[in-house]
Order: sequence, then structure tokens, then C-alpha cells
Amino acid sequence: MNKKLRSTLVLLGLLVIIVAAGLIYLIFIQGKKLDEKREKLKELNAKVIDPVELNNRYMELAKRSAELDSILANRKFNIPQNLSSIKFFNFINGIIAGFSDQTQVNVEYLDQKQDKEFITHSYKLSGFGYFNEVYRLIYAIEQSKELKKIKTISFGNLVKTDKNQNPLFLVNFTMDVVAYFSTDSRFAPAVPVENNLGTGQIYDAFFPLIRNEIPPNVDGLLDVQGARLLALIPEGAFIADTKGNTYLVWEGEQVYLGYLTKIDYQNSKVSFVLNKGGIIENVDLELDRSEFNKKK
Repeated sequence: MNKKLRSTLVLLGLLVIIVAAGLIYLIFIQGKKLDEKREKLKELNAKVIDPVELNNRYMELAKRSAELDSILANRKFNIPQNLSSIKFFNFINGIIAGFSDQTQVNVEYLDQKQDKEFITHSYKLSGFGYFNEVYRLIYAIEQSKELKKIKTISFGNLVKTDKNQNPLFLVNFTMDVVAYFSTDSRFAPAVPVENNLGTGQIYDAFFPLIRNEIPPNVDGLLDVQGARLLALIPEGAFIADTKGNTYLVWEGEQVYLGYLTKIDYQNSKVSFVLNKGGIIENVDLELDRSEFNKKK
């Protein structure tokens, strides 16, 4: 065998070996990977959704979400998700924004606790104010959409005076409040909605029926105590107080602590009704005819 033939056979053998190795790689190694890729492609193709169908499914889910939000919004109370402790301070500031200068509320943050499946922020509120304003504060806390509850509360009476030295009958209070929240979003709507927290005036249960404090006579009204009826005329009655000041008053006119209720011309008498610290007193002044009788 000559040298040229031997070289040709060697090259042919190498070619056979290379082709065989390539076939083995393609069939046994690459083929397995190709089968895996085909299966993956087949799986992905099975999950491909038509854009129209996808949009329809989105619209259905959006409608369902709106319905659930509507149901949650119509519930009396909701439990918000991941509630910030600062939000309660803002809530209280919003409630007392329209209160008078005589009402003061202090808020102190206490702690955060687990309460069964929910979490609570605890606060301590203290202060004083008019009874109806304190009542509105309590009502707002208890009726707020985001669930808040008063755990304990205590009241007391407080009497102050204004710049004219008129007594102000206030209520002081201390209460412990918790605000509930959850780590789950299914207890509250996506857009929070507050309840109507407005209230009307109610009877002041802490207002004393009998009071030691009597407002001063800052308006210079007729003080009936110790006064004398001087004369009766068609327009009313002339009355002098203990300081010698003379007043012309008529039925229905206001006097210090009360009103002139009746002028009795036939019996030469005037009648008043006075409120002396919760004690109602009727006072009559009669015309003094002694000097007239002496002259006669």
C-alpha cells in the first residue's frame, strides 16, 4: 500500500469517527435537551392567552374587586391594613378642629399589641371641655369607620371662669383608646370612606342643677334684690335699685338673673322670676303708698 492510499484511509477513518461522535452528541446529549426545550415550548404555548380573552378576564376581576370594595365600604366598621400610629393623632386633630377654646385634648401613644388575629395601637386621652364637645369626641372615636374602641373612661366636674368672671361648667376626662389594624388587606376597601360623625346637642348631664357660682352683673342690669317700685306708667314701671339707680322696665325685659314677668296695674305690683344658681325664685315689688297716705 502506497503512502497516498494510506493517508486517504486515515483521513476517511478520522471523518467516520468525527461523524459518529457528532451523531452520538446530537442524538443522546443534544437530543435530550431538545426534547426538554420542546416540552417547555409546548407548555408555554398552552399558557398563551388571547389578548381579547385576557382583557375580558381583567374586566371581570376589576368588576369583582369593585363589588367587594363596595361591600366593605358599606360595612359600619373596617379594619385597615398596616395602620400608622400617627394617623390617630391626625384623626383627633380633625375632630377637635371646630371645638371652642375651652376644650383641650391631650393624646399620648402607649404601645402596640397583638389582639387575636389583629393588632392594636393603644393611646391615652385626657383633657377637659364643654359636655357636648366631649360627647362629640367620644362619638367620633366609637363611630369612626376604621375600627377604634374606648376601653376605659372616667369623668369629673371642672368649673372655670371666663374673662368676665362668668362660671364655665366643664367636664374633665381620661380615656384609654385602641385603634385596630391588620396585616391583611381584605378587611377594608382600597379607598377609605369615613362615616358621618356629626352629632346634635344633647342634655348636659354634668351641668349642676344648683350652683354656688352666680355670674356677675357685667351688663349693668336691674338688680331686683332690695329694689323699690317707684311708679307705674302705661309704658312700664320705674324701679330703683339699692344703689339709687332708676330703671324703666316693662313686661318681658331682662333683669339681673331673670325677667320681669308681669305688671299688675290694679294692685300696683310687678312680678319677677329669678334664677339664683339653679334655684328659681319669684319676687314681687309693690308700690309703697305710705308717703302718699301721709300726705293725704
